[in-house]
Amino acid sequence: MTLVNCQKENITQGRRVLLVGGAGYIGCPVTSLLLESGYKVRNLDLLTYGHQTAIMGHMLSPDYEFQFGDMGCSKTMDEALDGITDVVILAGLVGDPITKKLPEESHRYNDMAIKHCLESLNIREIRNVIFVSTCSNYGKIEESEIADEDHALEPLSAYSRSKVNAEKLILSLKGKVDFHPTILRFATAFGMAPRMRFDLTVNEFTRDLYLDKELLVYDAETWRPYCHVKDFARLIRKVLQADTDKTSFEVFNAGSNENNFTKQGIVDLICGRLPDRKVSYNENSSDPRNYRVNFSKLSNVLGFECKYSVADGIDELLSGMDEHLFDDVEARQLYYGNYGIVNH
Repeated sequence: MTLVNCQKENITQGRRVLLVGGAGYIGCPVTSLLLESGYKVRNLDLLTYGHQTAIMGHMLSPDYEFQFGDMGCSKTMDEALDGITDVVILAGLVGDPITKKLPEESHRYNDMAIKHCLESLNIREIRNVIFVSTCSNYGKIEESEIADEDHALEPLSAYSRSKVNAEKLILSLKGKVDFHPTILRFATAFGMAPRMRFDLTVNEFTRDLYLDKELLVYDAETWRPYCHVKDFARLIRKVLQADTDKTSFEVFNAGSNENNFTKQGIVDLICGRLPDRKVSYNENSSDPRNYRVNFSKLSNVLGFECKYSVADGIDELLSGMDEHLFDDVEARQLYYGNYGIVNH
């Protein structure tokens, strides 16, 4: 056995990670990387969006288990947590549009079920609990400001308010629980994944311009941070492997300083690769969010750096479309985004 394999085995030996919501856009890349790294993975998912086929490749691994169920159910959580050493909470209705469209379901999943999930974790010999939050919690900040983890939160939607409430609950547990929670405020995701989404800015803009559709951009000069799904997976693995004195009850912005972009900056990158596309602009959209984010804590505390730029993600998407991976995107628009849920 090589030294590298020996080290991997020591880090992951006996570690079984529960991914709550592991069949999603980010959950699938996380699953792949953890299995590749030597972890055993159990995925608890309600398959809210009807994307069962996204996990089929993982079912071939003897170290992967799938459990259909709701994190808001006590019996389900008891079964899901059996033998688990670490938990990553990805589940919920993700994004402003769907939570605005489905307020009752949003409250059920993003508030009540998340609260129940967190309350189920104590006294189970769990090491790490990673809660995926969002940089949308910063809302709208001054143009001259860049939000670090101590910046005031200004959630402007039901989605971000739920995330802020969950963060507050987690931080209130200090000294009361035997596990080590870490809050990761995710930037806006991009890139290819088995449960593909084209309702996210980089992916959506790239798809529309590739298809030579006229792209309508609202508030082109507003800022957001972006991060590739593979970097999110690498970061979750990094937290699982880190000393808990660096991660316990800590909040980290998840992304990179280089991937803070305006919408106009993203359009410019795409049009540099796809010239002569049609872009029109409109101001004063219904979404007032505008924020740049400081991600230096990731590097300073965990030694983590993102590998993938927005330009890398655009090139990856264009290549995927050139290779006919998404020829059905126009015919199956509901399939490629968080537009609605499957009732169970």
